[in-house]
Parts: sequence; C-alpha cells; structure tokens
Amino acid sequence: MGKGRVEAFSDGVLAIIITIMVLELRVPHDPSLAALGQLWPVLASYVLSFVYLGIYWNNHHHMFHAVKRVNGRVLWANLHLLFWLSLVPFVTAWMGENHFATVPTAAYGAVMLMAAIAYWLLQQSLIKHDGNESLLAVAVGSDFKGKLSPLAYLLAIPAAFVSRWLAGALYVAVALIWLVPDRRIEHVLERES
Repeated sequence: MGKGRVEAFSDGVLAIIITIMVLELRVPHDPSLAALGQLWPVLASYVLSFVYLGIYWNNHHHMFHAVKRVNGRVLWANLHLLFWLSLVPFVTAWMGENHFATVPTAAYGAVMLMAAIAYWLLQQSLIKHDGNESLLAVAVGSDFKGKLSPLAYLLAIPAAFVSRWLAGALYVAVALIWLVPDRRIEHVLERES
C-alpha cells in the first residue's frame, strides 16, 4: 500500500502534539521580565521538547522519503511511535512546572527512551518490508546516533535521581547530536537519481 496517508497522518499528529505543548504555556500576569524569568523551567522544557519533536518529524520525513510503500506492520509501528510522542506534552509540562524535579525528569527520559525504541522498531519494519538492500537500509548503515541516543536516555533516567542537571545535560546532548544534519538518506537518494 502507498505511504502518503501514513506521512500525512503522522504530520498531523505531530502538529497537534506541538500545538498542545504551546497551549500549555501560561502567560505570566505580571508584565515584568522577572515574572518571565520565573518561567524559565517551563520555557526550557518546552524548547527542548520542541527541538526533539522537530528532530523526529525531520527524520520521519527523510525515512519515509526513502521507501516506496508500507504494510500493516509499518502502520502499527508508526502508531507505536506516535503514541510515545503524544506523551511528550505531558512529561514536558510535568518537568517544567516542577522545576526539573527528580521523578518528572526521569519520566521525561523514559518517554524519550520509549520513543527512540519505537522509532527504531519503525525503521526496522520499513527495512524488513523493503529488504536489506533497500535505500533505507543502505542509508541507515550502522546507525551510530540511533544506538547512542537510547544509551544516553538509559543513563539519564537514573542520573535524574542523582543530579537533575546531569540528566538534563544528557537530554540536551542527545538533541544536539541530532541537530547536526544527518544527510545519510539524502546522499543515498542523490546517488540513486
């Protein structure tokens, strides 16, 4: 079956997730910069999550650009990913409203870990459907960043109980790693055209 509906549905869900996150931001009733400064944890968690969702959207787009069709397994794997991403507004708000307290910060890492696993499962479903010689399989290769991210989340979750700043630094580090443009899929598609 074609992939267009999966892409459109995923784009819509991600747009709604980002909208929910921004609607959770509460405007201070005091017009001073000091009042805005008190909201730094909420704003910081929002920015981090917005970046993460942008990274997922970007990589999802590239991944689906490298495949021609999908099957039922891919549809379910995609829904699995969207489920975990739909929890991002909740853990973002919980972490920000509680000034990066231990349990919300660890929960944020758990959701990010599950989203990373779900993304990997989706990627593997697409590769299995298209074959080990497919454009996506060739482009992904050893997937160093894809393996490093879950490991960082696995470290960040218990780290939140030792130092919330260490956990936060690990979350930021993963986002920074993925912000560096990953052109593997683009390079493979350029070679094929």
